[in-house]
Amino acid sequence: MTSRSAQKGDARRQMKSAARLYAVQALFQMEKSGQSVDAVVQEFLDHRFGAIYEGDEMAEGNPDLFRALVEEAVNWQSKVDHMTDRALVAKWPLGRIDSVLRALFRAAGAELVSQDTPPKVVIKEFVDIAGAFFPEGREAGFVNAVLDHMAREARPEAF
Repeated sequence: MTSRSAQKGDARRQMKSAARLYAVQALFQMEKSGQSVDAVVQEFLDHRFGAIYEGDEMAEGNPDLFRALVEEAVNWQSKVDHMTDRALVAKWPLGRIDSVLRALFRAAGAELVSQDTPPKVVIKEFVDIAGAFFPEGREAGFVNAVLDHMAREARPEAF
């Protein structure tokens, strides 16, 4: 791989990673505010992707992946929530976990159910996102275990 094509590949990966992070944030915002999919997607595309706030530049994200994850998380929410519940211990149903983690599981579940991304990539990406939201690190292992269970249910042929 040439240096230029490696840089393009890195840029595409970074844009996909940013889209996943934005999808988690958008789903969290939708849960808290009651905004529609179209409204929150448009807000993020207009005001987050590549925006500059107080001298800090927000990352560019892959708009197609972002839109797909948010829309599919809503379309597949019942299935994804049931997958998540089965992956959680009985004492901690989905309704009892942190709303950021709930949004993360919905975005990751949507990608597992509706996209061709290898499950191991989905798990790694969303574990990294958990680490960004919860830098103490305890949640990353929890997210890894839940997503592994969800991935095995959604895509058993990949294991």
